[in-house]
Amino acid sequence: MKGLRRSLHFVPGGNEHMFTKALGLPADSLILDLEDSVPPAHKDEARAQVCNWLKEADFGPQEKLVRINPLDSPWGRSDIEAIMQCEPDGIVLPKVADRSDVEAVNYLMLSTESSIKSGDKEKVSLVLIGTEVAAAVFNLPQMASHPRVSGVSWGAEDLSLSLGARAKRDADGNYLEVFAFTRSMCLLAAVAADVQPIDAVYVDIKNTAGLERECRTAADMGFTGKISIHPSQLEIINAAFTPSQAEIDEATALLKAFEENQAAGRMAFTHNGQMVDVPHLKRAKQILFKAKIILAAGS
Repeated sequence: MKGLRRSLHFVPGGNEHMFTKALGLPADSLILDLEDSVPPAHKDEARAQVCNWLKEADFGPQEKLVRINPLDSPWGRSDIEAIMQCEPDGIVLPKVADRSDVEAVNYLMLSTESSIKSGDKEKVSLVLIGTEVAAAVFNLPQMASHPRVSGVSWGAEDLSLSLGARAKRDADGNYLEVFAFTRSMCLLAAVAADVQPIDAVYVDIKNTAGLERECRTAADMGFTGKISIHPSQLEIINAAFTPSQAEIDEATALLKAFEENQAAGRMAFTHNGQMVDVPHLKRAKQILFKAKIILAAGS
């Protein structure tokens, strides 16, 4: 992973216009998609085009991810073998159900890496979309803990199909209980495995207020990024997962307060009317570390 993944933006495989446009977008990561956005008759053509993009295009600071087709589909194995030859930063694995799926993909990736990679270049990571089938929800901890995995997201659209659900949200736009539970499970499994928790897409692209609310909730929960499906969503997503100046100022002041109190032998004290201790110190350091990375990236 190149840096922080606040925004991971889907680009339909084989669509040259949308790809060229995506290179100029403020997305931290581009997900070049070979799955849902590509009709079956064009899978091979799109794969070849994505390989050309990986080899020839200048992605700059953007992370290069490719969503392959599921391994049990007619195209999954060919996707892995071809894409790995082009050295992406990561592969996004959809429809993953259990640890054996991750192991099978990892085996194919290892086989390709052993023949093309040299030196100490960082290995290609896996980002899992790990809740698109109902059974996967209960296997998230085992899947997320695989050493190849660097991030875990979830998919409400496919999950609703798996469940036979008639709706995903209530009248106020909030996720129904089963989807909220799955979202929380994704977050908990990712954090427990020390990989990135990535929130799912927001499909109502014209509802910017709804997207802002959902991003804010996700960030408050602990998610550190979100997948986007339209360029108009990127600024909102990046802002939500970027520490505000107020957060940076407060974290800086808190670190100074800890230094002063630690010198006096205290690690728990009152700060701005609240009791603070080590967890608050760690969070302040996380905020400042994230802000430093974003500043270094110039975004």
